[in-house]
Amino acid sequence: MAEQKRLFLLDAYALIFRGYYAFINNPIVNSKGLDTSAIMGFMNSLFDVIRRERPDHLAVCFDKEGSDARTEMFEAYKAHRDATPEPILAAIPYIQQILRAMHIPVVVLPGCEADDIIGTLAKQAEKEGYKVFMVTPDKDFAQLVSENIFMYRPARMGNGIEIWGIPEVQKKFEVERPEQVIDFLGMMGDAVDNIPGLPGVGEKTAKKFLKEFGSMEELLANTHKLKGKMKEKVEANAELGRMSKKLAAIMIDCDVKFHAEDYELSKPDSEKVQEIFEELEFRRLKDQFLKIFSGEETARPTQVTNSPTAKAQAQAQPAGAGQFSLFGEEASESLESFSGRKTIKEVPHVYQSVASGMAMQLFLQNLMKQQCVCFEFTTTGLDPLSAEIIGVAFSWEAGKGFYLPIPEERTAAKDTLDKLRPFFESETIEKVGQNLKYDIKVLAKYDISFKGPLFDTMLAHYLINPDMRHSLDVLAETYLNYSPVFVEELLGKGKNQKSMRDIPLEKQTEFSVEDADVILQLKQHFTPELKEAKTEKLFNEIEIPLVRVLADMELEGIRLDKDFLASLSEELEKDIIELEKGIFETAGEEFNIGSPKQLGIILFEKLRLIEKPKKTKSGQYSTGEEILSALAPQHKIVQQVLDYRGLVKLKNTYIDALPMQVDETTGRVHTDYMQTVAATGRLSSNNPNLQNIPIRTERGRQVRKAFVPRDENHLLLAADYSQIELRIIASLSKEDNMIKAFKEGQDIHISTAAHVFNVPIDEVTREQRSNAKTVNFGIVYGVSAFGLSNQTNLSRSEAKELIDTYYKTYPKLRNFISEQIDFAREHGYVQTVLGRRRYLRDINSKNQMVRGAAERNAVNAPIQGSAADIIKLAMINIHKKLNEGKYQTKMLLQVHDELVFDVYKPELEEIKGLVKKEMENAFIMEVPLEVELGVGLNWLEAH
Repeated sequence: MAEQKRLFLLDAYALIFRGYYAFINNPIVNSKGLDTSAIMGFMNSLFDVIRRERPDHLAVCFDKEGSDARTEMFEAYKAHRDATPEPILAAIPYIQQILRAMHIPVVVLPGCEADDIIGTLAKQAEKEGYKVFMVTPDKDFAQLVSENIFMYRPARMGNGIEIWGIPEVQKKFEVERPEQVIDFLGMMGDAVDNIPGLPGVGEKTAKKFLKEFGSMEELLANTHKLKGKMKEKVEANAELGRMSKKLAAIMIDCDVKFHAEDYELSKPDSEKVQEIFEELEFRRLKDQFLKIFSGEETARPTQVTNSPTAKAQAQAQPAGAGQFSLFGEEASESLESFSGRKTIKEVPHVYQSVASGMAMQLFLQNLMKQQCVCFEFTTTGLDPLSAEIIGVAFSWEAGKGFYLPIPEERTAAKDTLDKLRPFFESETIEKVGQNLKYDIKVLAKYDISFKGPLFDTMLAHYLINPDMRHSLDVLAETYLNYSPVFVEELLGKGKNQKSMRDIPLEKQTEFSVEDADVILQLKQHFTPELKEAKTEKLFNEIEIPLVRVLADMELEGIRLDKDFLASLSEELEKDIIELEKGIFETAGEEFNIGSPKQLGIILFEKLRLIEKPKKTKSGQYSTGEEILSALAPQHKIVQQVLDYRGLVKLKNTYIDALPMQVDETTGRVHTDYMQTVAATGRLSSNNPNLQNIPIRTERGRQVRKAFVPRDENHLLLAADYSQIELRIIASLSKEDNMIKAFKEGQDIHISTAAHVFNVPIDEVTREQRSNAKTVNFGIVYGVSAFGLSNQTNLSRSEAKELIDTYYKTYPKLRNFISEQIDFAREHGYVQTVLGRRRYLRDINSKNQMVRGAAERNAVNAPIQGSAADIIKLAMINIHKKLNEGKYQTKMLLQVHDELVFDVYKPELEEIKGLVKKEMENAFIMEVPLEVELGVGLNWLEAH
């Protein structure tokens, strides 16, 4: 018997919105400033369906101009929705272009919603014997589910796909038949679509009514069985209920026809698809596209039966399991990779390897005559502490370069590299590279240091376009229209990956010199762009000098007391077990506390802690930090769960993980500071991330106790900027009351409280100070009355009054906030005291939520960024002074507004004075900077 044909219908807007909001905190922006998050999100969903399911037939359905029939019925239908974010509007034409190039039907019908188009096509295809899958996260589609029509909810945030057949819909909505979902939606209404529903009827009541009456009509015919106010409300709003049901019903009689041959998945116009992907700068999607449509990355389709096990089957099905044909015979021919970009094959170049002897001497003589040279190390690995140099590539003229192989034997390698010492230690030759910090650290193992001017293309691009990725392949393809050879092409992947040492010298030369050549050309491209963005000074005076500072700090590392962490781990394990027992006791049963699903059932079904618990989009109860924190004061079990989560995270992320990150050769932890991650200019710390160690809890603070001086002759010194962001706010806004308070050495929060609560300074209560502190830190992050009341004991009206009084107290601060937003609207960016730019592409968005986020960034980015710039200046100056004074003291860590030093005991008093002076004078503002110093036998004691 022939296998049943399957049709997949994608709900375009639902998937596009979902993709856009998945990237909302970290949008994907290309070099042209286009936010491509929505396109990327949608294409990921589409490719996932094709890879997993190998559909026979597929179409994508779009809305156009809303639903005429529903608006006629109810004018306010969807009327209060925010304007569609601009990146989504910009994404639609691109997505439709891609679909047409892929020969996938785009179904649009003016005045008809995608839901109705999908409903109509699904019912038609079902009659023709198809199994239909409606690909959408929208639960409203459950009403259409039948023996052969399924909801296919795409994978998201670590959860696999979900397929809802009749049993899943029955269980989810507690109905006998999927059609009753229309009654369910009609009764409870839908705030998103502005469907009113029956007043006073929520999810629980709607399910109860359906069990008793079966439909909206039966409910309205039997209102005599209801009691009290509910009876009155339902009877008074009967017409509203009937209309709501009609609004909630997906239409199945739109003017579209299912013609099987039009919907058959066929071979795409490969060249056109790749052209669009290149324009959008979608490198990975282009690779995925080639693999999927060549049959390299498609799985066996999910076998769906109309049973509760369907979901489990779907989730168990791995993507990419096996190699199958999408288009029968055609699939044996792989799609060709097309590119408008040049590669090493087409571009004329002269890359030579340098032999020992006379050739080497001539090369070195020539090298030392140059003013600017790009170099690139080829190494054995990514960890600079253990990586060995295999070869060095050089280029000082586009299209030309040299490769110097380095012997494997350590002494011979050192001898060869020593010949390059005059170049690396030359004070006059400018050295160009991509991620020079890595190179400095690798070369340090050979006792060679970098001197003279530096140019790092990764850092240059970070200042030019901070929101883009900065890897070499991205930069080459974006700015030079050139695709470098990928290392996997040369070495292979996975277990069979070769070492670069196994590759013939000729190929090593081509690969390595190509990188140096590309980096040199990028330098030539970025130099004028830095000038144009007025960030050249920031680049040369902060980011580049900081490279050397960070390299030294990372090479130094910090000593860790492993024994202390082991004992702390044991203590925590006991605490966790105790908390577990208490939770199980209150719950009356054992369950997996780490499972949000199981926890939600215990808290909100078994213990019924609140009447109307929130649910996630997947239908689970919300058990996030925000929800539980609000419930914690009233319910002991909730506080226990929060404590349990905190301790488990602390133990797994830090206490048990930190000892594993100690370097075997040095016995120290060497974090990696990244300069190109945070758009504000703040440094990020990685492997391990020392900036996220929780310090608000006693147990979290204990982790800092494990960081200790190098030996008994040293102490740790912690130097912390006091309220640097508030001092910057006061200085930039020129707010007299704030400036006066700081200059007189007053506690700024007490001073603010005295002003806003109109009480003398010596009568300010602890609670008033706390509320003033919340406003002080929250106001430049756009804190609202709602937000403030959530963070304090104030009511919404009290919070509003406090904010209004605050602005009256500090009028210049309010003006500063308005001026920053106006500047951003006019110029598209804001900047720090040192000229670091934060680009805000959404500042003029018509979507209030998106625009609001950009406005908050317009105010806080210059504050956060200025603080980051100032501490970077301090680090550069301190590092210089420590080197000039030949001190034994070393700077080890930078965490937020704090610097940590390994201080040689005889130098302590001198170093304290030096650090305080350099930090407080790193940048002179109207409000003086203040630094607090602490000394101890561990980081906690020093802090």
